[in-house]
Amino acid sequence: MEQPQYPSAMDAVPATPQQKVGEIAESGETYLETILVMKERNNGQLVRSVDIANELNFSKPSVSRGLGLLRDKDLIKIGSNGGIEFTPQGLQRAQHIFKRHQLLTLLLQEVAKVPSDVAERDACRIEHVISDQTMDGILKYLSDRKLV
Repeated sequence: MEQPQYPSAMDAVPATPQQKVGEIAESGETYLETILVMKERNNGQLVRSVDIANELNFSKPSVSRGLGLLRDKDLIKIGSNGGIEFTPQGLQRAQHIFKRHQLLTLLLQEVAKVPSDVAERDACRIEHVISDQTMDGILKYLSDRKLV
């Protein structure tokens, strides 16, 4: 078996991240994932912006602004009672983000042997920047080992 080649200092120079068309900010993805998790945890009950602010320990105005951007992108709808509902596109996006989180957490726990709390925290940060190509490779790796 061949020894892996570490990137040289020249190869490791970070590239400027490319913004994908229609991409939402990391905070928007965090809000979508939080809404999904809170709805599942609470058996589909009403989730409001104040609930998200409390869950994430963010300011209410910050959450309100972020949710407004998600509404403008037609990912969520906010009812007259303040309840947040996903649009079909928003639900699909939230599920995609959460799946990435789950797979990355599993990879960090099972392969890197990182404690679950550290794996959760790191997966939450990585899920927003990792490419679909790398995620596909991680899914294949985990599937080949029957971990998913």
